[in-house]
Amino acid sequence: MDSSVILPVEAEGFVQSLETFPLKEVGSERWFRQHMHIEKLNMQAILNASATHDEFVKDLLVLYGKIPILVHEMILVEVWKHKVFPILCQLEDFNPKNTFPLYMVIHHEATVINLLETIMYHKDACEAADDSVLDLVDYCHRKLALLLGKATGGVATTPDQREPEGKARVSSTDSMEDLQVQSAAGEFEISLKAVSVLRFITDHAESVSVINRMLCTHNMPCVLVQLIDRCPWSRCKDGEVEKYTNGRWQRIPVEDHLKMTKLDGQVWISLYNLLLKEDCQRKYDFNNFNKNQLLKLRGFMTEVLIDQLPNLVELQRFLARLTVTDPAPPKKELILEQIPEIRDHIVRQNTGKWKAIAKYQVKETFSPSESDLKLQAERLNQVYNLDVMESLLPEKPKCGSCGKEAAKRCSQCQGEWYCDRECQVKHWSKHKRACQLTVDVSEKIHKDLHVNS
Repeated sequence: MDSSVILPVEAEGFVQSLETFPLKEVGSERWFRQHMHIEKLNMQAILNASATHDEFVKDLLVLYGKIPILVHEMILVEVWKHKVFPILCQLEDFNPKNTFPLYMVIHHEATVINLLETIMYHKDACEAADDSVLDLVDYCHRKLALLLGKATGGVATTPDQREPEGKARVSSTDSMEDLQVQSAAGEFEISLKAVSVLRFITDHAESVSVINRMLCTHNMPCVLVQLIDRCPWSRCKDGEVEKYTNGRWQRIPVEDHLKMTKLDGQVWISLYNLLLKEDCQRKYDFNNFNKNQLLKLRGFMTEVLIDQLPNLVELQRFLARLTVTDPAPPKKELILEQIPEIRDHIVRQNTGKWKAIAKYQVKETFSPSESDLKLQAERLNQVYNLDVMESLLPEKPKCGSCGKEAAKRCSQCQGEWYCDRECQVKHWSKHKRACQLTVDVSEKIHKDLHVNS
């Protein structure tokens, strides 16, 4: 199987062409072309990282200084989703025959943060992000707040929260309600990626402004304590413990209940970095509130946990000292601090224009002709090649019902896996809606590919 999505020379062309867009151009033909380029770069970066090959996508993004553009485009779509998309959903005269262009915009934010998660593991990528790291810190803080909202029954939505089966609805592919459900579900996935991105920033952060932003502006240590405490990627359902791993909720056998997930590890490493690095200790205010919050961690630091992440012994010792001492308060220093600019600039530039942008996009962007849809479908068909998608799986597929290793695929949607027929039948009531939606999407692509042929 070919393990390459694009060649280095193609990737170089894609990276060099990356540019920022004004908000009203989100979803346009030029924007869509760039989205496809970023999608391919993302897939190739994942393949290279998982196979420990030459990570030429990361190297090119660093070489040409394009990481700030990725951050800008991710935040641009985040703003679009919060400010413009709700208006589009409320416009009475907007009933698109095809919602693929809208879906691709909604999906774009996830694509970019996936790429950033892959490349920001490396110090040179964090350094090449330059001042946009400040915007990235703010972005991660917003997403972690969403996760905490989900953990307390707030606004964040997990991917298995669907409409009731019996609810009367329009064709699934053409429903704006479906898009809203997908967008909300996608926020959960994006927020989990932000956990990893934040960890990599804490690994490599040396800028005083970035450290101040994490410790003083957002009090990230206390936010991370709340994530440890509430653990939004773990739940109990029907008497079974489930954890959200590799894009789905999976049942965890009793013997693995205390096994640390990748997300747990990212949060603990972030805390380790923020509390034990010398530069961070000098900046953080260990006042009574912060101290009491941090000491909650001692209850989670079991032998089982430390066996899985031995470095936490140092954090455990630090917390033990914290119980009997009061660290010196941070020195007040007069410094010129940088502030994040990307989101503020986008919002300031478009305030008062949200409805006008929505109406412009209805006319110019999200009411495509049949020929435009055919072209987009052809591009999508090239990008989302099944063999390539399978090669991106982080591990062997798991059964959608019991969570064991699976070898059989749902024959209709090709997207869910099962270990045997019994599990497939048992899981059908839960899988049916997602399966039909996937089939509808596939049929729509097929139809668009062959229209007027």
